[in-house]
Amino acid sequence: MPAERAVTHRRVLAIALPIVLSNATIPILGAVDTGVIGQLGQAAPIGAVGIGAVILSSIYWVFGFLRMGTSGLVAQAQGAGDAPEAGAHLLRALAIAGMAGLTLILLHPLLFGAAFALAPASDEVESLARRYLAIRIWGAPATIALYAITGWLIATERTRGVLLLQLVQNGLNVALDLAFVLGLGWGVGGVAAATLIAEVSGLLLGLYLCRAALLAAVTGRAGMLARDKLLRLARVNGDIMIRSVLLQGSFTTFLFMAAGQGDTTLAANQVLLQFLSITSYALDGFAFSAEALVGQAVGARRRGMLVRAVQLSSLWAGTGAALLGLSFWLFGGSLIDLLTTAPDVRLVARDYLPWLAAAPVIGVASWMLDGVFIGATLTAQMRRAMIEAVAVYALLLLILPAQFGNHGLWAALMVLNATRALTMLRFYPLALAAATPR
Repeated sequence: MPAERAVTHRRVLAIALPIVLSNATIPILGAVDTGVIGQLGQAAPIGAVGIGAVILSSIYWVFGFLRMGTSGLVAQAQGAGDAPEAGAHLLRALAIAGMAGLTLILLHPLLFGAAFALAPASDEVESLARRYLAIRIWGAPATIALYAITGWLIATERTRGVLLLQLVQNGLNVALDLAFVLGLGWGVGGVAAATLIAEVSGLLLGLYLCRAALLAAVTGRAGMLARDKLLRLARVNGDIMIRSVLLQGSFTTFLFMAAGQGDTTLAANQVLLQFLSITSYALDGFAFSAEALVGQAVGARRRGMLVRAVQLSSLWAGTGAALLGLSFWLFGGSLIDLLTTAPDVRLVARDYLPWLAAAPVIGVASWMLDGVFIGATLTAQMRRAMIEAVAVYALLLLILPAQFGNHGLWAALMVLNATRALTMLRFYPLALAAATPR
């Protein structure tokens, strides 16, 4: 049983590093999609693929709670040595994913109609985007199910499986992009078909990787429909969804308010937000290691293991955050120049670069505590902490931008992450209590 093993630097890195490498493949796929469709020499197909991908990713993002909720619940079952229940948690999540995916397929005309009403495009772009979406929506059950499978792989410390999934899925997508678009001339439909096939293939591979757990759940009589288990699943996932919606709403508000600072400042903020994406990709692995190890410690009732897991994963995350901050400070100007050639955007972005250098150091505590709380399934406390932090953030947005412009916006965003950490930290003793033997 994994929980019986000592928590070491090697064990933490074995969980974290495959996630970091897996995350590094994510931006590549979007670049290839754009590059391949760009070979057609027309603007409309590029815009159609871009807007279609954004619409779908925004819809799928809502179901990200399945990844986090599955990770925490499975890790605890894993720590308790209850293999059938670990598999049952995955089966329940897959059932939710299937129902959610089918619902999206049924409702997609309404959803896509609303999306284009909010973000109107030219008739040509909208027509091509609808064609793209009409093909890709059939992958909704597979895409959402992969959230649950990824959560299971993280909880069981099989993050090399996550990396394998990304490499196979993205590699197949790229190969089919080239074949369908450049070889067969299918255009936007070819990009969509390539992604759909890659998504379904990823699901099949994921199910294969989880086959033993699924078999254990079926043969172990884990009580798939037990009322208490279903209620816990609903509570955990509901709390995470509310927390995630609030967090995404905070970033969306940041972007909307940045638009009021002028086009150049808006563009500069968009460039700088890519630095936050880099930070997230680089540090996610250590938060995921906390999820898995803390969850197992809670399931095994090993307080010492929990403390050790938090200490080591946070040490690596803190080191990574400091190095990222230093890199942004020293080389941020060069990175800005790679992302934009507009002289005015480059100049303005440099004015706000110190905020990005500070962002990893300020934010790392909140990101790591997210991992700890997901592992301990203290999701109600996560939700409460987020509500309190967003309330502070909203108040600052009313005051700081009016006084300090875009610097005020960035200051408010930094305070949001700091407040999230402080509000969660006061609940940390509950995680210790959850891992204390009864």
